[in-house]
Order: sequence, then C-alpha cells, then structure tokens
Amino acid sequence: MQFLFLVREKKLHSLNKALKEVLPEFKEVKADTLFREDGKTIDYIVYPATNETGEWVGTAVRSATNGFGGEMKVLVGFDKEGNIINYSLLSHAETPGLGSKAADWFKKGQKGDITGKNPGKGALVVNKDGGDVDAITASTITTRAFLNAVNAAYAAYSGQNVDGMSGATEQAAAPAEAKAADCGNEPNSAACGTCDLHKKN
Repeated sequence: MQFLFLVREKKLHSLNKALKEVLPEFKEVKADTLFREDGKTIDYIVYPATNETGEWVGTAVRSATNGFGGEMKVLVGFDKEGNIINYSLLSHAETPGLGSKAADWFKKGQKGDITGKNPGKGALVVNKDGGDVDAITASTITTRAFLNAVNAAYAAYSGQNVDGMSGATEQAAAPAEAKAADCGNEPNSAACGTCDLHKKN
C-alpha cells in the first residue's frame, strides 16, 4: 500500500509541476475528463485555471497519441485566445537521442518553437508536409505525432469533436466533401499525406 501511495504522490507532484510550466500564474485548477464513446478510455483531461479573483486565465489539456515508439502524452497550455503558452512532454516511448528530443524541441526559442502559435488559426503541421514547424532531425514520425497531439489538445480546449486515435478534428461548418472517405483526415491537416488518397506527389 505504501508503494502505491508514493507512486500516486510522485504523479501528482509531476502533474502540478507540469501545470505550473504550461499555464500563466493561477490559484486554482480543476479537471474535466473527456472519455471515448466506450465510457472507460480517457481521451483528454482539460484543466481550466483561474486566478485569485476567480477569473479564467488559461487551460491546460492532456492529450495522447501514438508516436514512433508507442504512446506519447503531452500537456499543452493555452491562453484565453487559444495561443500556446508552453507544453510538457509527460511520457513517451520514443528513441533515446532522437524522438525523445520532443521534450525540448518545440519550446520557446528552440528550432521547432510552437509557443505563441494558435492551432485554431491553422493546424500545426511539420514543414515536410507543407507546414511551418521544423521537424526533429531524423524524427519526422515523432514530430507528426507530437503535432497531432497538440492539435487534438486544442480541439478539446475549444470544444470541437475530436478523434482520440488520430487527433483529427471535425469542424461543424466544414462541407461533407472535404473529408477523405478512406482515412478520415481533413485535407491539409497534420495527418494529411499519410494515406493513398492524400499522398503528395
């Protein structure tokens, strides 16, 4: 029993540290868990934060995706306008020295800096797929997976319908013909270009 208590305490400490890293100064954070349709699997955990006067100052979202080596969990902080404040890579199974660079690669001042970007104004896409985010050297798959997790976190933050497996979002106003029938990805999305229908020549 003592061991389980220590593990839980360590996880809570790590989460609190990550929340402080990705959100503006706050007094209170609540958690709202979003489940898949099965009602058991957690897709996202949304953490709205308020200051001393109870004013909302931002929201952090825990999102997960599959990278090159397995599951990757990321906590992304958004300000009131939906701009990325910061992120924390909570866990991953990526290759040491390559994909594991995602922990810092996208931070402020780094080569793949995503801070200040707003996925609501355009999905974050790796430069090899026509976007403006530099891929981690020799780790394009990890970069795509990371960006999918960030885009999905934004969708959960903004209340869009999110596909928990791919991170693809469904825009309420999007015309039906804009969706690809065989993979479910929106054209020009972060995942676009990975199936036969969307491969870029």
